[in-house]
Amino acid sequence: MRAALLFLAAGLLEIGGGYLVWLWLRDQRHVLLGIAGFAALAAYGVVPTMQAAEHTFGRVYAVYGAVFIALSMFWGWGVDRQLPDRRDWIGAAICLLGAAIMFWPRGPQR
Repeated sequence: MRAALLFLAAGLLEIGGGYLVWLWLRDQRHVLLGIAGFAALAAYGVVPTMQAAEHTFGRVYAVYGAVFIALSMFWGWGVDRQLPDRRDWIGAAICLLGAAIMFWPRGPQR
């Protein structure tokens, strides 16, 4: 449960931070949005380090990639009003299944 919440927090910080920078630069919005975006992106860099010690950097970031894909799809749906199509749902499901396999607890090493 903790791992899932950390992945969710990291995803929201990265996507939200990137979106704020996007608004600042692409939509010519106030510079404070850009600064807030950079702060969120910096916080995103810290959150994955809070995962359990048995998970290596590469595995945490690989699994996070799948979570990012799914969250990006939901962000696009909720914020940009772009309804995901069947291939989006299938692709996100495949990514999350792969992430679950990678993050599944391992037995003792031989």
